[in-house]
Amino acid sequence: MAMAEPDWLTWTRELQAIAQTGLTFVRDPYDRERYEMLRALASRIMAAHTAAPAARIEALFAGESGYATPKVDVRGAAFDDQGRLLMVREVADGGRWTLPGGWADVNLTAAESVIKEMREESGLVVSVRKLAAVWDRTRQGHSPGVFSCCKLFFICDIMGGTAATGPETSEVGWFAESGLPDDLSLGRVLSGQLRRMFVHACAADLPTEFD
Repeated sequence: MAMAEPDWLTWTRELQAIAQTGLTFVRDPYDRERYEMLRALASRIMAAHTAAPAARIEALFAGESGYATPKVDVRGAAFDDQGRLLMVREVADGGRWTLPGGWADVNLTAAESVIKEMREESGLVVSVRKLAAVWDRTRQGHSPGVFSCCKLFFICDIMGGTAATGPETSEVGWFAESGLPDDLSLGRVLSGQLRRMFVHACAADLPTEFD
């Protein structure tokens, strides 16, 4: 089931973004100090609601620079000749099922990134057929994350390779729409999103979805 994001996380993320962007353009040393205090405040608020120490969170925030924008996550939906959806178990999330994918890489297009992730996580070589959806993680109801995130879902065609796990995956599986797994990695995919991939795979002219 999709999770509702707590208000404190939305507010903390916004405070961090204001501080990050402010520190990028600030000239006055006193204003710089204020933005640093704001970043520290955001760290303490998050620490108060999680098990992570404030110093660790502040170090994470301090590692972000430049104008604050959402991170980009890419996911690939590929199907076999029986119309079953390719999914993998993510080692990092307790072995839960997801579409192959991950953060988009620098110097690669989003499509190139999803091709790379598909190969690394499933062993299969794919080509990208269409961009099916551009969804905001928070608006979709995913499990909460520290940073704002934009999720790109691609329909892919299998061109070659052999199904095999990689360093980040423990199993590769194929699922019919009527038999999708219950133990999904909800920070990565939701059951409703998977069902939309079946629709897009069958409807080449269906426009890209967005929220």
